[in-house]
Amino acid sequence: MSARWWQWAGRDQVSRVDAYTRQSLYLLLWGSPVFLALQGLAQVPEDQTDPAVAVAVAGLVVCVPATVVLRDVMEAYPQAGSLPRRAVPFLALLAVGYVAALWLPTETRGLAVVLLWSSLAWSLAGLRGRVATGVLLAVLTVTPALASREPRSALLGLGVGGFFVFTVRVSLWLLSVVQELDHARRTRSALAVAEERLRFARDVHDVLGRRLSAIGVQAELAAALAERGDPSAPARMLEVRAVANEALREARELARGYRATDLGQELDGARSLLRSAGITVELDVADLPPGWHEPAAWVVREAVTNVLRHSEATTVSIRYGEDGVLRVGNDRPGPAAPAAPGPTGAGLSGLADRLAPLGATVTTERGTERFEVAARLPGPGPAVLPTGPTGPTTRAGRVAAGPAGVAP
Repeated sequence: MSARWWQWAGRDQVSRVDAYTRQSLYLLLWGSPVFLALQGLAQVPEDQTDPAVAVAVAGLVVCVPATVVLRDVMEAYPQAGSLPRRAVPFLALLAVGYVAALWLPTETRGLAVVLLWSSLAWSLAGLRGRVATGVLLAVLTVTPALASREPRSALLGLGVGGFFVFTVRVSLWLLSVVQELDHARRTRSALAVAEERLRFARDVHDVLGRRLSAIGVQAELAAALAERGDPSAPARMLEVRAVANEALREARELARGYRATDLGQELDGARSLLRSAGITVELDVADLPPGWHEPAAWVVREAVTNVLRHSEATTVSIRYGEDGVLRVGNDRPGPAAPAAPGPTGAGLSGLADRLAPLGATVTTERGTERFEVAARLPGPGPAVLPTGPTGPTTRAGRVAAGPAGVAP
């Protein structure tokens, strides 16, 4: 139920750590005065019960502005600067309460001081900077000794106050580390996407740049021949049209899948892309039949894209087994997303539709700790591969599919 609730709430892991840290500190801020109040009420004489109850209630009321100050301190962490704006009236309130507590009887005075002391310790323990830390520890050390008029209370105040400061600082430090790691992961993912866009831009330049340059040169030559009345001008224009048609075909291939890649290039690109996103890659496709290399490249491309978009993976495995199944699996899958409205033909469903005419099937397996795309590639491979707008391509007529296998 807990995992389902988190998924329903749409919180990621960083949000969970953030919520846990904040709720824990709020609980300590309120729980400590409650515990101290109950313990103090049990020790006061019967004739001072009513004043002690009033002091306990007032101490719990002070926790309200202390919570506000603690929230401001957590928002400012890890910056080391001046006091939060709302901490000034809170400190003034504590000072007035402390002076008033000095006029109370001994037993009730101790209860009042320890409640004020607890609110001060938990609310401002997260302040950074040597001056702020030194002043806070000095106040936490001196105030109990002044109220009780016992020097040993100073040591108790310093020890317990130092423990409170340490607890809050460590909690906020761990939260900041988690946030920085998440920011670094997002930055790596953004860089990986930028690298892939750069690769696509290089493909466009390499494939279309040459064709467009040829069109420009041949069109200029045809125009010059036409001005001179040369009868070969129409033939030159037909050559321009042929080059333009070829450029259009290659542009369609780029739009469909960047280019007709071989498996080796696709695996190299996937490995580079995943590693740039901080993901470890385990690769073993040495036994994959050459006839299935290009369809396998489609599977790898779509599965890796799915990993980057919908998971927080740390490890991705790409393996081809003796059962004729190519498996691309990752850990730490994201929650299953509902089917998006609009036309079909994209994503894993589109991949399945593309492989179906070849006799291959695509299935997925989702668990709490792992997600896997499995493509069953039977036999040595299809005789004809569909290439979209340009029609079918035989094995002999397509681009070489690369080596028989790629070892890790």
